[in-house]
Amino acid sequence: MNTLKSYQKKYLRGLAHGIKPTVIIGHKGFTASVARSVDEALNSHELIKVKFIDFKEKEQKQNIAGVIEQKNACEMAGLIGHTAIFYRRHKDPRKRKIKLPQREP
Repeated sequence: MNTLKSYQKKYLRGLAHGIKPTVIIGHKGFTASVARSVDEALNSHELIKVKFIDFKEKEQKQNIAGVIEQKNACEMAGLIGHTAIFYRRHKDPRKRKIKLPQREP
């Protein structure tokens, strides 16, 4: 997956504004069931929100978000408060719901 550019992340954050968190991470942190939930949500929605319940430090949330990115082959579009926004383009072009903006180089 190509890395998202800043204007694409901003676009995705705007799209995510109206959606509710799909996955909630509690005191156990990143587990196998969380990985499955994130993967399933990304397969059906492409853009999801993950809410951190028991993690108050930004560094902790960023560490978990990095693990989510690595394990689920997705990219974080933003971390706002206790909510992270993740995007993964659907493999099937017919099932893609989000068209990222492109700029000329």
